[in-house]
Amino acid sequence: MALRVRLTVLTLLARCLLFCSSSDVDFIYNGFGGASAANLSVDGSASVLLGGALRLTTDGDYLMGHAFFGPPVRIVPSGGGVVSFSTAFVFDIVTASGRGGGAGMAFVAAASKALPGASPSLYLGLLGEDTMGNSSNHVFAVEFDTAQAPGLLNEINDNHVGVDLNSLVSNVSEPAGYFADDARKAKVIPVKLESGQPIQAWVDYDGRAKVLNVTIAPVSVASRPRQPLISQPVDLSPIFKQDMYVGFSAATGKLASSHYVLSWSFRTGGGAAQPIDLSQLPQVPKPPGGAIPPPHELSRSTVIEVSTLSFVATLLAIAAAIVAAIWLRRRAALADTLEEWELDHPHRFPYRELYKATKGFKNSELLGAGGFGQVYKGVLRRSGDVVAIKRISNNGTQGMREFVAEVASLGRMRHRNLVELRGWCKRGRDLLLVYEFMPNGSLDAHLFGFGRAGEPARPPPPPLSWEQRVGILRGVASGLVYLHEEREQVVVHRDVKPSNVLLGADMAPRLGDFGLARLYEHGADPATTRVVGTLGYMSPEIVVTGRATAATDVFAFGVLLLEVACGCRPIDPATGASLVRWVRELGVKGDLVHAVDGSLEGCYDVEEAKLVLWLGLVCSQTRPEARPSMRQVCQYLDGEVDMQEAAMIVFADDDPVELSSLVSLTWSSCATVSAGSLQGGR
Repeated sequence: MALRVRLTVLTLLARCLLFCSSSDVDFIYNGFGGASAANLSVDGSASVLLGGALRLTTDGDYLMGHAFFGPPVRIVPSGGGVVSFSTAFVFDIVTASGRGGGAGMAFVAAASKALPGASPSLYLGLLGEDTMGNSSNHVFAVEFDTAQAPGLLNEINDNHVGVDLNSLVSNVSEPAGYFADDARKAKVIPVKLESGQPIQAWVDYDGRAKVLNVTIAPVSVASRPRQPLISQPVDLSPIFKQDMYVGFSAATGKLASSHYVLSWSFRTGGGAAQPIDLSQLPQVPKPPGGAIPPPHELSRSTVIEVSTLSFVATLLAIAAAIVAAIWLRRRAALADTLEEWELDHPHRFPYRELYKATKGFKNSELLGAGGFGQVYKGVLRRSGDVVAIKRISNNGTQGMREFVAEVASLGRMRHRNLVELRGWCKRGRDLLLVYEFMPNGSLDAHLFGFGRAGEPARPPPPPLSWEQRVGILRGVASGLVYLHEEREQVVVHRDVKPSNVLLGADMAPRLGDFGLARLYEHGADPATTRVVGTLGYMSPEIVVTGRATAATDVFAFGVLLLEVACGCRPIDPATGASLVRWVRELGVKGDLVHAVDGSLEGCYDVEEAKLVLWLGLVCSQTRPEARPSMRQVCQYLDGEVDMQEAAMIVFADDDPVELSSLVSLTWSSCATVSAGSLQGGR
């Protein structure tokens, strides 16, 4: 007995470890009114009514509407394998009397909210004639079909439930109904999907057993039927990507119905979805139940009353049509047209959402501007998150190249010292990137103040202390180590400078702006590219060869080290003097510490300042092979390698010099050892 208990406990623990994670999702909508719909994304004909019902389509011809839970759901964890998930929802399909039914609706999980080639009518707004059966669709759906196309989609009738995998030709389907809880015989009670009465549905997937169960029943049925309508082995691994969007789709054809979702719950990681509170179901508009008597049966007062009501109704209809036309025109102006390549990159924001987040890209929300474009502060209405939205200047091929480079590179990188790319949007010539908001602005602003062309006037930030400066340099160095060594490909930033170092609320640095970044395989010879970068930070060899390597980033970081320590631009805007040359000349004279920023008023660690300046000179050497790697730079900045025990570092163009010797000697003695090569520097 004791052994059996232990085995049970171990089994439960194993299941928890396997299926439970911090990324599990669990939500419920008992109606969609008010703030409860904050995470709901709708498009097409879909909208949320005042009473709280989610309407996917109206009673109109050839419409389609979609509604998704806003954030994507982690369906395939990093360990692989589709997780278990469960959902329950109540829907209502209402058909106008005498018109016949529409096409139907579906619960859907898709890799993108932009369903590939979606069409109305028989395709339920899920797919289209040209995308049927494509393995690249990544669309799973449970359809509630109320129309039949004989010979086209191989449907069993015009009132069925089906399971769709990348196609509207169902993997399995059954006439709509439920099993009565009768132990003596399995009796199926038919359910008319277009009854105009609420119907509850349950969809459960066991990720370990790879079994899908689908159950439906009218809400008038006291409890969930014990036997599902569909129970089918299904492997969703080829269908599901790591992150999927879950929601609903509906469509109408020549005949139409109004499709409503009244409540919805969803859960991943094991266990049934939360039960729906049927007492809170919102009401939906119903078609009129009776007709107006013939005119000869009406009294005079009744005729006047009916005429007045008809006139008022006509005026209201005209006013509503005008308002709708204005709304549709604005909606069309902000609508998104997706290109095929965009479907492969997740985290795409609708243009409308970013437009509203920035109040229409008003100047009052402008954070900064430059040659790349403008950066705006935005507040996402659904989540309330504050973000920074970069609007890239689309100067033809170059602007598009930088946009795609940033989406492709930064979109897959996660590091505490890299700016997090939250998402992106492309609409016509508008190229938009959405980042986490960095409340303390750029390192450039803290060193030299605001006031660049195009930037709004703001009070100067407080000066940085020496401790803050060193902490920022260590963070940027750590981010560069990740780019150069800790990814499957080498990522060369190519534009390391203070304006691309952003500071969070805790003054922790984040390296951003990957528009010029280039990737190549470890050990490979990087290809020649156009010479790009910022004057003063570009290494000599890249100007000659056009090859961007990790060593070119090290050079730029060396200039950054000197810039942060000295509080000077790399090239003096008034005289054109080089910061690197000036610091080297001070080193030759034995007065290296004289280069430290005077605004610190002597409040800095002298030995640490010598180390930072020395590393800046070492990193900014002319010969790329003489520069240290970013990992070596981190080891010195973090104190992991003692300066007195340092290995040989090449500083001169010809003669190797012991770093420990240069630290212990006076700088005038250093001049005796390598003055010639110092003067021959950049």
